[in-house]
Amino acid sequence: MLAALRREEPDRVPVWELIIDRPVVEALHGDISYEDFVEREDLDGVTVGEYQKLEWLDALTYRDEWGIIWKVEPNGIAYPSGGPISDEKDLERYTSPDPEAPWRLERLERAVEQFKGRRCIVFLGHEVFEFSHYLLGGMDKLFLAYYLNPDLVHRLSELIWEYKGRVLERAAEAGADVLLTGDDYANRKGLLMSPRHLREFVLPYLARAVEVAHRHDLPFVKHTDGNLWEVLDDIVGTGIDALDPIEPLAGMDIGEVKARYGDRIAVVGNVDCSLLLPHGTPEQVEEAVKETIAKASPGGGHILASSNSIHPGVRPENYRAMVRAAREFGKYPLDPEMVAQYRNWNYIQELLRDGP
Repeated sequence: MLAALRREEPDRVPVWELIIDRPVVEALHGDISYEDFVEREDLDGVTVGEYQKLEWLDALTYRDEWGIIWKVEPNGIAYPSGGPISDEKDLERYTSPDPEAPWRLERLERAVEQFKGRRCIVFLGHEVFEFSHYLLGGMDKLFLAYYLNPDLVHRLSELIWEYKGRVLERAAEAGADVLLTGDDYANRKGLLMSPRHLREFVLPYLARAVEVAHRHDLPFVKHTDGNLWEVLDDIVGTGIDALDPIEPLAGMDIGEVKARYGDRIAVVGNVDCSLLLPHGTPEQVEEAVKETIAKASPGGGHILASSNSIHPGVRPENYRAMVRAAREFGKYPLDPEMVAQYRNWNYIQELLRDGP
């Protein structure tokens, strides 16, 4: 996996996933930990994040150390539903969590003990975009502030980065092999904000996160969903080493991304997890993996993953088919006949036309 992130050709196409949710873990292996799942599936990388102490307000609602309220959905995934800052006075009174808290990197420390030198340890952190709208209580409030109160946004961003940047620094020092930030900038139709606002309020902090990784001689992966073509030059220009997950339903063809930027970044992805993995057949998944490998893996610099995550809607048998196909068809040297046959395919267009 580290070789692929250096845009080299390893012995096989690495397989990794940013997030694998509990329903798929339990369906395939029962009540085991995520770490044990990684071992049993022989994945090439493991993802860990920081630890937050939670205050449960009721059975399905909790407050984290930032004061953000989270609601747990029936599928077990929590979503932010309220933030502690609404104006300058709230910001003046606000105190962010302690990035030096001794429990902050407990999960990373356990991962280093278990996996170091055997599997790539990816630390999932953040820049400032997502936590800005979490703290303000909604993306709509953040976007209004971009226009009406940019000074508030800048001050809030600096407060968040002071914490997030230090956590990334500590993760690098504690043994992470890769730093990654997960703030999403776009949806399938395009950016969530204007390119001007992205460049003013967001990308400077992405560049700072990249600098933390490179200061410690670690590769940096940027995760963001959506159609990024309008600003992909800007994102790559911050110095990232890889882009994840290159969402095909958003018009992000992984072969085209590699053709344009493969001399500067590795590519991660991009087996569709919106239609194919939840509703397709294992045979369709295998065909999609062949196409993805044919487009993105020649010459190295590719890590195979889904187009976002292995979420609760993914059929476990399809996830298993994805990993199995990657192992079978992702051995270097790649089969030239397979590459020639599949590199011009477009399984997403077939899914949209014919359905899974």
